[in-house]
Amino acid sequence: MSRGGATRFAKGQSGNPKGRPRKARPQQSAFDIVIDRTFTVAQNGVEHELTVEEALQQRTYQDALAGSRSARREVLKMIAKREKWLAAKHPVQRAPIEIKRAYEGRTADDALRLLGIACQEDMHVGSGPGDNIRLKLEPWVVQLGLKRGARRGFTEKDVEEIKRCTRVRNEIDWP
Repeated sequence: MSRGGATRFAKGQSGNPKGRPRKARPQQSAFDIVIDRTFTVAQNGVEHELTVEEALQQRTYQDALAGSRSARREVLKMIAKREKWLAAKHPVQRAPIEIKRAYEGRTADDALRLLGIACQEDMHVGSGPGDNIRLKLEPWVVQLGLKRGARRGFTEKDVEEIKRCTRVRNEIDWP
């Protein structure tokens, strides 16, 4: 190789014009580094490995249950954030609401029939066109009522009246 002749690089010009590549710095902040650390916690005699974030969330839940208003607000924010994420990830497809018929009832009987609580049993209770229509209660409604009234007990007269007003008597489980 000759010193003064043609060389690979021109005199006074670097062979690496961009220079040495710099080390890539981590994009994490100090907070991110701390929050991702894990440690072991004993809960009810069982050891669990938790991140700092999980431990802070558990402590926030405990404080919220203890009555801290700020902790309750934080828990509600966490729940809202989770619900938003779930809604975006797995959208719920609800069945469309179907209106079977429009109904303008003027009495409580009309409302009971519309809601499926009672059904029309006998058409003719009286003798005129304005007489009442007798309704019978659906068994599921009677069953719910019996659960609520089971503490006080029922007389024979109560039982007969309940049976008389129920559409299907043999579907009732008596307390």
